[in-house]
Amino acid sequence: MPLAAMPPPVSPKSPRATTFEAALELHRQGRLEQARERYLQWLSQSPGHVEALHRLGMVSFQLGQVADAVATFQATVRAAPARHDVWCNLAAAQLELGLPAEAQASCDRAIEIDPQQAEAWLNRGLAQLRQAQPAAAVDSLDRALALKPAYAKAWLNRGRALHGLRRLDEALQSLDMALAHGIDDADLHFRRGNVLSALRRHAAAVKSFDRATALAPDHARAWCDRGNALQELGDIAAAVDSYQRTLALRPDDALTHNNQGNALVLLGRLEDAVASYRRALALDPDIEFLPGTLLHTLQKLCDWAGHDDDVRALCAAILSGRQASLPFPVLTLVDSTAVQTKAAKTWFDAKHGHAPAPAPFAPRRAGERIRLGYYSADFHGHATSILMAGLFEAHDRRRFELVAFSFGPDIRDPLRERVAAAFDRFIDVRALSDAEVAARSRELGIDIAVDLKGYTRHARPGLFAARCAPVQVSYLGYPGSMAVDFIDYLVADRTVITPAARAHYSEKIVELPGCYQVNDRQRPVDTDDSSRADHGLPEGAFVFCCFNGSHKLTPGWFDVWMRILRAVPGSVLWLLQDHEVASGHLRREAERRGVAAQRLVFAPSLPLAAHLARHRHADLFLDTLPYNAHTTASDALWAGVPLLTCAGESFASRVAASLLQAVHLPQLITTDAAAYEARAIELATRPGELSDMRTHLLAQRMTLPLFDTPAFTRQLEAAYQAMWARQQAGLPPEHIDAAVITEATARSGPT
Repeated sequence: MPLAAMPPPVSPKSPRATTFEAALELHRQGRLEQARERYLQWLSQSPGHVEALHRLGMVSFQLGQVADAVATFQATVRAAPARHDVWCNLAAAQLELGLPAEAQASCDRAIEIDPQQAEAWLNRGLAQLRQAQPAAAVDSLDRALALKPAYAKAWLNRGRALHGLRRLDEALQSLDMALAHGIDDADLHFRRGNVLSALRRHAAAVKSFDRATALAPDHARAWCDRGNALQELGDIAAAVDSYQRTLALRPDDALTHNNQGNALVLLGRLEDAVASYRRALALDPDIEFLPGTLLHTLQKLCDWAGHDDDVRALCAAILSGRQASLPFPVLTLVDSTAVQTKAAKTWFDAKHGHAPAPAPFAPRRAGERIRLGYYSADFHGHATSILMAGLFEAHDRRRFELVAFSFGPDIRDPLRERVAAAFDRFIDVRALSDAEVAARSRELGIDIAVDLKGYTRHARPGLFAARCAPVQVSYLGYPGSMAVDFIDYLVADRTVITPAARAHYSEKIVELPGCYQVNDRQRPVDTDDSSRADHGLPEGAFVFCCFNGSHKLTPGWFDVWMRILRAVPGSVLWLLQDHEVASGHLRREAERRGVAAQRLVFAPSLPLAAHLARHRHADLFLDTLPYNAHTTASDALWAGVPLLTCAGESFASRVAASLLQAVHLPQLITTDAAAYEARAIELATRPGELSDMRTHLLAQRMTLPLFDTPAFTRQLEAAYQAMWARQQAGLPPEHIDAAVITEATARSGPT
């Protein structure tokens, strides 16, 4: 908060003038305590001397005696209400004292007296920033810069205000102007690093944070935000080192403990991550979205102490509007569409609710191919591409042009090569901001933007808030509502979202005639001559399996599984080994429920083709609730393993039921835990029935609707055409029954 420039002193004609002049000289020399004493001495002799009062306020401010400075400046303006410089300095002191509204009023008075003073406009902008009025602050700071174009502090704070408005390119330009005009301090480089991070220029951000910490090694926030940028670059170990530097300076910094926990999860150090999260919550019980993250991490570890009580508390917090969880963990914890949607809305409003309204789209020429944009971080050996590769290849290029927007890690594996070759254009947009990706999409004339991420890891919902296309669709990546007004459609089917459930979704529902989940019929399965013993499985035993991630396992459903094992003598449960600690917890949980630990067998991670091949040693896949097997379910069915599910309320809990309908095995769908348990025991004692199901899956694999990629593609394309027709006709989005459209298209032939 700058003080106004001091006017040249006018020497009084009194014989006592030497005391005031001495005070001025001491002030100029920076001998502030002595200057203060001389000013007080002078005022004791000349109590109405305005300039001495003003200078006393200034020296008090410089000494850090801010309350005294405010009182002195107030006395000065009472004595000389027309002094704009005193009003300006009063504003600076009020800002320092944490009184921004009062400071703005003082600036207004200074500007009323003399609107040509840049310092008053600057202080006014600072007061507005303190009151969370960034747009007004920009206006004030622009007035300061019009008067003083090289005013570095005004450029710096203009950058701060523009950052708050998410006008990121302008913010960076302003901060660079501050640097060009002489500010080279840690705060500038720290703020510049944060703007660069928001622009997704993370490598440049790290350089700015490095400069900030070089200038101020004790700048804790710079170390923390450097860690955040390093996380985005994938240098997780270096990120943890940065967080450790922050915590050495501020051991009780809750945000840094939280961010460190996120990094430790990525390193697989889940127990350390839990300790970091718990420390963060102990320091700040209201830290945003952390309770759900902690619960989700404990789920990955299968650490279920207090699980049910914690989930109930989390639901209550979400429904009350608190920022209690990221959206995705809620899907794995709660089978309630209302709770899931509320969590999604709360998260988006907190993180992206300030996004400006997008510009309208230019009209398109009739008769052109529909330009489909697919947006994902997973165009490589990830479940999304494993499912979708065949769809990308099967799209009708006479009617559709395909553009991929990739914002995930640059993994050059065989699936990435296959997927990239299927597109007309494959664009890496990792380094572009949300606004830049949206602008690029508009330049390319994308008609329908398909978000394949939703609120999963590496998601970029801000792209769609900026409107990449006139029609925007959520598909496959996130089994729930995004709870926003800029995603027009959600692709589903009648099983995963019943007509009665549509009220919980902000999107209009596209109801495909079969299963919403696409599958690639080229999914490879290795030839496997291994024995059960090679996988640690007993010969002759009934093998239940579940290859879902450990975050989908819950204590209540594990109870059901253990009752099944107790009822089927000699049977084993074959699980994916996600984390050694989780495996240990599950063995102990089994023992607590009266099941020997060795009846749990853990499968290490394998390449997909080998993983699919080992399925032949399993007899029945046991599904989870509230988050079903999704890709893991279609993997099992593709490999010929029958799957038993329990359909719940939410999208995520009804996916396996949809898959089973599409392979003509509805007899494997149950609707409550008791029926699920009884059916599992029944099937384990009827090997003939399971054998028939396995034969059905393997013999008809290429003709079952779930694995008919070309037919699925035509259904989805019909839905895209219906969406686009409504948009071109000027009609708002509406629920679409793709079965009706597909049937009509089949009768009339392709267009």
